[in-house]
Amino acid sequence: MKSEEKEKPIEIDNRSALIYTLSDAATLEHMVMCGYLFATFSLKREESERLSAQQLNTVQRWDRALTAVAVQEMLHLALVNNLLSAVGGPPSFDRPNFPQRSKYFPSAVQMVLLPFGEDALRHSLFLERPEGMKVEDAEALINAPAEEKKTVQLEGMMPSHQEFSSVGHLYRGIEQGIHELAKKYGERNLFVGSRKAQATKKFFGWDKLVPVSDVSSATAAIEEIIIEGEGARGDWKKAHFGKFLAVYEEYKKMRESDPDFEPARPVVPAYVRYHDDVTEPIVKISDPLTLRVADLFNSTYEIMLQLLTRFFLHVGTTPAELEVLANTAVDTMYSGIRPLGTYLTALPIGPNLPGKTAGPAFEIYRRHSYLIPHRRTAWIILSERLAELSEYCAWLKMLPQAPPGLAEIEEVLKKCGQAISPRAKTARRRHKN
Repeated sequence: MKSEEKEKPIEIDNRSALIYTLSDAATLEHMVMCGYLFATFSLKREESERLSAQQLNTVQRWDRALTAVAVQEMLHLALVNNLLSAVGGPPSFDRPNFPQRSKYFPSAVQMVLLPFGEDALRHSLFLERPEGMKVEDAEALINAPAEEKKTVQLEGMMPSHQEFSSVGHLYRGIEQGIHELAKKYGERNLFVGSRKAQATKKFFGWDKLVPVSDVSSATAAIEEIIIEGEGARGDWKKAHFGKFLAVYEEYKKMRESDPDFEPARPVVPAYVRYHDDVTEPIVKISDPLTLRVADLFNSTYEIMLQLLTRFFLHVGTTPAELEVLANTAVDTMYSGIRPLGTYLTALPIGPNLPGKTAGPAFEIYRRHSYLIPHRRTAWIILSERLAELSEYCAWLKMLPQAPPGLAEIEEVLKKCGQAISPRAKTARRRHKN
């Protein structure tokens, strides 16, 4: 691992450029998180999947390690949204569909979904590499043609994408921009957002999830993201980079001692439908049951994004209601998306791709659609949608060869819908009064 030349500094000279760049950072964190979850879902779960007891134990340990990193990426996404809220920006949970070959990010960064293995681990090391360190991406991605950039950075009023060599480079640029804008506008005038419109430990349980209200707290939030990802200025052993490196080295040793060792299922990203923002060929699911489970996965993922967006709006919402939004978002993630993602990777794609199983593609169906602006309308729509998903899950579990555990997911979605229903909301306000 060698050092690499520092690239051109990121320039942020007004609030619009800061919000734009923070939104890029949110998109990056979001897609990286999905990539890590995809790799985690792809791991085998039973000795019957041609694993010894010792190998299964190791795979389960890797599962915990990757899941912990994905959870920290969720924390980073929340911190970026705190930064956005603090400087007057809207919450950002939107992103393009996978895969994206250097279209939304620097020319070297490709956002793809890879099953656990050498390519996935090398790609993770590349994404999380400390600033200034030379790390090669996965060979399959190095040889893949990058999509031609459609934006050109120009001097002027409109912000645009800027090249960054690493995640640390991006956040150091944001940090420098915040310091410069605090001088330009004045610190109080830069941080015009409310501390109440942010995620904190009170709602999500993370000690490191702090509100942003000034340069000091903004710097602390950025440092947390950098330290957990690439490490603190050369000390990366406990950071994401170090964790991935440890797994990668152990994986290589196990493969060398047993070339037949395969910890992942034969997973490929599999889609329910085609999307306009994806220009390269994708694999579409043809198996009817798998198609329905994937549709449920994507719909549950969508409602989680709507819940998180509503949480960060905070408009006219009481602390009790914010707690419900946060709890419901977390429940859909851990008790809905996670088990559904694992079930999918055991299901066949269909006769169009025999021998391969379906990896969840985290499909985005409607860009910029996660904001429901009116408070009462939002709670009605969210509750209604959760009830619909619960009913769909109840129907799905009755189909032949349906995956186990759908009854539990049905119940979780049902309780989430009841918790967020307008009737429950009214009852909470009456109880408070």
